[in-house]
Amino acid sequence: MNQTQELINKFKDRSAQIAVLGLGYVGLPLAVVFAESGFKVTGIDPITSKVEKINRGKSYVLDVSDKQISKLVKSGLLSATSDFSALSKMDAVSICVPTPLRKTGDPDLSYILSVAETLQKYLHPGLAIVLESTTYPGTTRELILQRLCDESELKVGEDFFLAFSPERVDPGRTDWTTINTPKVIGGITENCLKVTQTWYSQALEHVVPVSSAEVAEMAKLLENTFRMINIGMVNELAIMCDRLGVDVWEVIEAAATKPFGYMKFLPGPGLGGHCIPIDPLYLSWKLKSLNYSARFIELASEINTGMPRFAVSKVQDALNMQKKSLNGSKILVLGAAYKPDIDDLRESPALDVIIYLKQKGAIVSYHDPFIPSIEHEGIKLKSISNLDEELKSADCVTIITNHSSYDYDHILSTAKLIVDTRNALGDKGKKLSKVVRL
Repeated sequence: MNQTQELINKFKDRSAQIAVLGLGYVGLPLAVVFAESGFKVTGIDPITSKVEKINRGKSYVLDVSDKQISKLVKSGLLSATSDFSALSKMDAVSICVPTPLRKTGDPDLSYILSVAETLQKYLHPGLAIVLESTTYPGTTRELILQRLCDESELKVGEDFFLAFSPERVDPGRTDWTTINTPKVIGGITENCLKVTQTWYSQALEHVVPVSSAEVAEMAKLLENTFRMINIGMVNELAIMCDRLGVDVWEVIEAAATKPFGYMKFLPGPGLGGHCIPIDPLYLSWKLKSLNYSARFIELASEINTGMPRFAVSKVQDALNMQKKSLNGSKILVLGAAYKPDIDDLRESPALDVIIYLKQKGAIVSYHDPFIPSIEHEGIKLKSISNLDEELKSADCVTIITNHSSYDYDHILSTAKLIVDTRNALGDKGKKLSKVVRL
């Protein structure tokens, strides 16, 4: 029996041993889904604190409960380790490592390269590998495959199998999760697709095969570029409406009544999260090497990265109307996570808002029920413990993340001045002079 059929059989009878490299917001939920479908899963992560928590039956990711982890660990279906030699015993590996941007805006591929070098040491016949980390088209073939084949006589599509399947995790969602969100997958060869599609189909409800790894890589970038550009457009609309003296929120709601040819996007103080602010810039960077400028992406990025400064300018203008200076004023930032009701601070616009406020001399505090502390670019803050007291004493409260747990009626009645960048106060805020909306 050849390696292709042997591995397919192992996936179908759940005897294949699976490893997930990188146990973060993507990797841990994926490991849990594989384990809950009956596979024995080993999570591998160099951060020992994550490994220890999992092995104690504890979760550190909002979308995965302690109960899920504990049950799987006790049943022997899930374990974690920092020892990469465990790969030598695996039949399949999902790679879920970070792909951030450097300060220069260039992709930081160090995590992927490190994983490729590690996999090279433990590559063996009958191993299926799927890269899930978002990156530019060609990464799976040019970086992963090339390094795996550098010092090995094993042949892709015959001895081992390689594919790309972009993660589609949206932290905090309960309607669309890892298990029921359609999963795009593209293989390096036809056999690679056949093997990896069989594997993922055993645990996920709907797997969407495409003709190549490059198509799968590009599909992910299209998804997030679409959102980034449309958010950039509506953010610029907010700036234009501000200049024109028109209520951008009313404009958006009016446009949203059209039942065709329009999709509703909302402005805000900037972009955050692990995908939208970053992923399209991978594509922009790649195209530069082909002497092409991705103008829509670069323009949208410019607008979106300028929104935290625009939010701060709204705070400054609001204080000026009360004959106060931003320098020396007490500013309370409500919400630090990049979106409501999650504990994810990555790329959050709140970080830049806080930095710009402090640069202008403001006395800044923040509150977030999900983010107990912030350490970023020399700034160290803890979420305030007495929200009511701070609401009363602040010269201005600025709503950056509209968590559903906030009592907005109380905030409205207590705060002296509010800058609402999310329209969290709705029509109630619109009617009061002490509320300034984006």
